[in-house]
Amino acid sequence: MNALSKTRIFLIFFCLQLTACNSIGVFEKNIAFKKQEWPGNYKPSFSFTITDTAAAYNIYLVLRHTDAYNYNNIWMKFTRKGPETSYTQQVDLRLATNGQGWLGTGMDDIWEHRIPITQAATQFRRSGNYEFTLEQVMRQDPLLHVLNVGLRVEKVK
Repeated sequence: MNALSKTRIFLIFFCLQLTACNSIGVFEKNIAFKKQEWPGNYKPSFSFTITDTAAAYNIYLVLRHTDAYNYNNIWMKFTRKGPETSYTQQVDLRLATNGQGWLGTGMDDIWEHRIPITQAATQFRRSGNYEFTLEQVMRQDPLLHVLNVGLRVEKVK
């Protein structure tokens, strides 16, 4: 292999590495639950900083559960606090259908869901610190067979 071929391979690898770094997103954090149980009084909170107010962002709930999870959905309350406002919304998120089964991606008996919290991309009006608090509001307490929950924020390209 000559020097020109080696240089080309290096440049291709370097460009792929740069592209991979850009696809990670702005923020992602997951919280694991002891004994695969999410107590109703435990409300994980996630903080991140927004600097680019011209960009739009997709915000996802990340949920991992076992195949033994008993429901097709999860009722959640999301509270968002930021430099300008705060609000709370309650949503019913679909995890499975009777026809298709689990809608997430699975490996063995573990399923992961990345579910958009908002219907459209979000644009933050002010730069600064934002905090999202997640609360499960299901009737079962604690909610069994939940491994972890998290939040992912991605910049729309």
